[in-house]
Amino acid sequence: MKEIQSSTTSKDSTPSPAWGLQSTITPRLGARLVQQGNHLHFLADRAGFVDTFEPDALKTLDAAFPVLIEQLEACLRSGELDQRRQHCVTVQYAGFTCDADTLGSFGHVYLAIYQTLSPSIDAHS
Repeated sequence: MKEIQSSTTSKDSTPSPAWGLQSTITPRLGARLVQQGNHLHFLADRAGFVDTFEPDALKTLDAAFPVLIEQLEACLRSGELDQRRQHCVTVQYAGFTCDADTLGSFGHVYLAIYQTLSPSIDAHS
């Protein structure tokens, strides 16, 4: 079952709300997950894309998403991700980075997922 689906909107339509952590990195998937104990639940109506992923990247993200969620659930179990304090954690998998934070809110985890850029071959700046 696909958990993530790309949606497009026409320029005439009302923009959808930006879910998740705010970031200047695009494209990204933003979402507000529901936390129940040490488990996270993805609700499609509380998620959205900012800009557009390439189709191949979207397929990879679709496969990587459950692993990223498992990593975040491990952060909940360890206490690194805590519903009572604002603290951003970062997990990575399959070329994607996921920044997540409860923002001190009880019952929600906010996230931003984006492709991790490869380091530049040219080390000179």
